[in-house]
Amino acid sequence: MSGEPLLRLHGVSLTRGRRTLLDGVDLDLAGGEIVTLIGPNGAGKSTLVKVALGLLAPDRGTVWRRPGVRIGYVPQRLVVAETLPLSVERFVTLGTPAPRAAVRAALAETGAAHVLRNPLHSVSGGELQRVMLARALLRRPALLVLDEPVQAVDVAGQYALYELIGAIRDRRGCGILLVSHDLHLVMAATDRVVCLNHHVCCAGHPDDVSRDPAYRALFGLEGVRHLAVYHHHHDHRHDLHGEVLHEDAEHDHAR
Repeated sequence: MSGEPLLRLHGVSLTRGRRTLLDGVDLDLAGGEIVTLIGPNGAGKSTLVKVALGLLAPDRGTVWRRPGVRIGYVPQRLVVAETLPLSVERFVTLGTPAPRAAVRAALAETGAAHVLRNPLHSVSGGELQRVMLARALLRRPALLVLDEPVQAVDVAGQYALYELIGAIRDRRGCGILLVSHDLHLVMAATDRVVCLNHHVCCAGHPDDVSRDPAYRALFGLEGVRHLAVYHHHHDHRHDLHGEVLHEDAEHDHAR
């Protein structure tokens, strides 16, 4: 699976009325790599994800997915009504029937085994993201698409989730398309970055993108300063809630 082309978009454009949502966007992704889409709110990131998944058809351009590729998708947000009598275990198997052992294994892999029997509405934001990730993994995807997977999660929990995503890639060899609006949080967790503002402003290794004039113009001086003071040393591990387990680990996180 690793290294095999999974997804290729070329010259993708999409308009709605007079609004240009996507303009000549190119994107490719292979097995075993993490590609992150970044950009401000309203830049077309979620729209591009829908095009990549086949949920929206572009007005122009081509979309190629490897024939028969299995895709796991974690949406940007999920609203769960407290009146909905749905357990975590039941939610994970909705639309994807699976043996209980497989459900337990998927939840264990994402660090959410402890909420197996909990009502879905009672889990925290970070736990919910891990539950949705486990649900996506039940499909044994070659391509994993994560739309803003760290929303509603505190900063420490975000680092832990990005470490988990990297570990899943390493263990399964799947390709991962990740959507984020913060480059500094994904610097150590991605192979390539595509900076989007309806069109591709710049793309490449995260270090190169962070120095690109187009990135600086899009995110401004504050975004550049945020990156300049960010260092996240990986001589430690996080627990399931994002807390550092290595007592002597050094942190210099931007605030």
